[in-house]
Amino acid sequence: MTSTSGGDTQRTGSDIARSLELLWGEGERPTRGPKPVLTLDRIITEAVRLADAEGLTAVSMRRLSTELGTGTMSLYRYVPGKSELLDLMLDRVFMPAPDAEPPTGGWRDAVEAYARETLVLYRAHPWLLQVNQARPVLGPGSVGGLERTLSGIKSMGLTDPELIGVIVMVEGYVTGVARTQAHETEAVKKTGLTDEAFWEAQTPVLGRIMTSGRYPHLAGLSEDAFGSHFDHFEFGLQRLLDGLDVLVARREAGGGAPEA
Repeated sequence: MTSTSGGDTQRTGSDIARSLELLWGEGERPTRGPKPVLTLDRIITEAVRLADAEGLTAVSMRRLSTELGTGTMSLYRYVPGKSELLDLMLDRVFMPAPDAEPPTGGWRDAVEAYARETLVLYRAHPWLLQVNQARPVLGPGSVGGLERTLSGIKSMGLTDPELIGVIVMVEGYVTGVARTQAHETEAVKKTGLTDEAFWEAQTPVLGRIMTSGRYPHLAGLSEDAFGSHFDHFEFGLQRLLDGLDVLVARREAGGGAPEA
């Protein structure tokens, strides 16, 4: 599993034109040298597999060539470098499943499905949390996913910027949850301590502090306040949806100006 703490944020391709050619299948295929034994699809598949198994830092052109049983220079006939490869990897994992059905329920169901699917995506590919996605190079995977989500939330009756705002808001919420979960998993892996063991180690000191009277509100919390049985993701998601419900109802009633 990739480390999500420390280190530089990975950036996507600097050669935007070349990334777009590769993403949309408009780039020229290699014609020089011996008959190619690789395909771009195979390279991307192996890069994603390697990132999932060992983290994004494990993905290098040299390592990929070793895994694929070919020379490093052979990869450069297909992809200019790692940053452009990262564009292709992102688009691959964001591609909706071939059998994914378009949203059929109301907008709330569509937003909820988008949130849950995004959390599953980040759990499956935690290295995504290390990628700076502020300026993505859009390929068929990301465009297809965005189209699918928009088709489900269009009925909200919001302005186009607001619809994009809904997606950005949900993405931000899910990313935060996914990062916390990844950190928890990483902490267990690195220390060997379960969450229960970690907090039990602090109990003697915290117990004395809580009875000092200095923190009455914390001391007054019930024993299950920090219990692992409470689904914080579900609680936050439903409150987010409730807030959107209020906005949609206001627009349907003809009240309220578009949000700034």
